[in-house]
Amino acid sequence: MDGIRRSVREGWWTFALLAPALIVLAYFFLYPLVILGLTSLRVGDHYGFTHYANLLLKPQYRQSLFDTVWLSVLVTVVTLVLSTILAILLVRRDFPCRTLLQSLITFPISFPGVVVGFMIIILFGKTGVIPNLGVALTGRPILQIAYELSGLFLAYLYFSIPKTTMTMVGSVEKLNPSLEEAARSLGASQATTFRRIVLPALSPALASAGALAFATSMSAFGTAFTLSQNFSVLPVLMYTEYTLSFHIEAASAIAIALGVITVAMTYAYRVLSERG
Repeated sequence: MDGIRRSVREGWWTFALLAPALIVLAYFFLYPLVILGLTSLRVGDHYGFTHYANLLLKPQYRQSLFDTVWLSVLVTVVTLVLSTILAILLVRRDFPCRTLLQSLITFPISFPGVVVGFMIIILFGKTGVIPNLGVALTGRPILQIAYELSGLFLAYLYFSIPKTTMTMVGSVEKLNPSLEEAARSLGASQATTFRRIVLPALSPALASAGALAFATSMSAFGTAFTLSQNFSVLPVLMYTEYTLSFHIEAASAIAIALGVITVAMTYAYRVLSERG
């Protein structure tokens, strides 16, 4: 009997301690999601999946969805490749100004998205540094891409690489060099050693960093809003539908779609890393 009373008392204490966190979770996370989901299903005086279907049926929506997803995937892949190379360089190579390089790599983390967008305009805008340099050298502007998807791609890389590199540095530092030395002593080439030893060891960090890079690219608004003259990605489309067109239901559907795609891709990264 005393054991039962003790168990009940401990259960109530556990509930009492968790109650504030559960209330905050329910009110600030679950409740807005429920309202957002119900709003996205509202079509006039009834409910349906019309706004979700429009993401695939309406040309503007479909193009925005396609551009957002493939751009985020491309940014993630390129970020992982460059960040892994940088992390190995910073950890395994001793060279002058290594600390300075590491500080410069982390510097963009402090910039908000709008500032990164303006930096791309300064470099690659119609009167930017690179196009003007092209005019001076060849008589015609070059790389005038600030307001194209390629400009947004560079902007996303700019603030994705620092975060990913710092994540990979910690994982590279934990690698056991003796495993690589043993593989080479058995005749494995450097490429084979990297593929069979290093990559599997780094796969959890690659999955985490890739998920972060993808989620950031999918949902980043400030940079995309600054540069989106000749294209429209989902965060900008959602903002436009909500504030300019007053299509709150369509904006809610876009928000839900963004969340679902991001969660699905993050889960896929985890599964692939575990299988690898």
